[in-house]
Amino acid sequence: MVVSGIDITIHKSARKTVSIFVERDGSVSARVPEKLEEEEIEEILKAKEYQIFKNLAEWTQLNQNAVEREYVNGQSFLYLGRNYRLRFVEDNIEGLQFIKNKFLINKEEKHRAKELFVKFYKNKLLTKIHPIIDQYKMQLGVEPKQIKIMELQNRWASCTSNGNVNFHWKCAMAPIDVLQYIVVHELAHLIHLNHTAEFWNEVDKILPNYESQMNWLKLNGAGMDL
Repeated sequence: MVVSGIDITIHKSARKTVSIFVERDGSVSARVPEKLEEEEIEEILKAKEYQIFKNLAEWTQLNQNAVEREYVNGQSFLYLGRNYRLRFVEDNIEGLQFIKNKFLINKEEKHRAKELFVKFYKNKLLTKIHPIIDQYKMQLGVEPKQIKIMELQNRWASCTSNGNVNFHWKCAMAPIDVLQYIVVHELAHLIHLNHTAEFWNEVDKILPNYESQMNWLKLNGAGMDL
């Protein structure tokens, strides 16, 4: 649907309110109650025109932090909130190795560098995230059915209606406290699927300072890319 010259992707679900999001790629989406007709949706979105343009302006400002990374010696890559340099070496090493605060890849595998980084982040996130989930699921009194590390395009994580929790492999680039927030956020969705006041109350009970982690993602999310 095009509103005020902006292409907005509409997602209908069993919800009561309309929420508008600027996705990480700059596209705009709206979650709306499934009972609304197209004319009603358009009227509501037009009324929210100021909010949409404000959110787009914020997205543009935040994405000034985007980083164009090249797979060359000395290029920095994020891991758990810190930047580390990449070195291509002649040593007979397998895949990507993280040794003495450096990313090492055999120079013969330079053509596979991005693939090796993705695999590294997936494996590391899997080991880091399970203890965090075990800690907070007890506090929230929930039990996710499945936990997956995967490509989620413009979302850091997702929670399905049947209780599965998915995390983007890029979460391995975030500091541990931010990773804790992402986990708590998704586990709280096992109690409240929508971003209602009750949902944020659940998050606040566990992480009273969660807004600082949210802000870190807003400020640094554009730089969490390969």
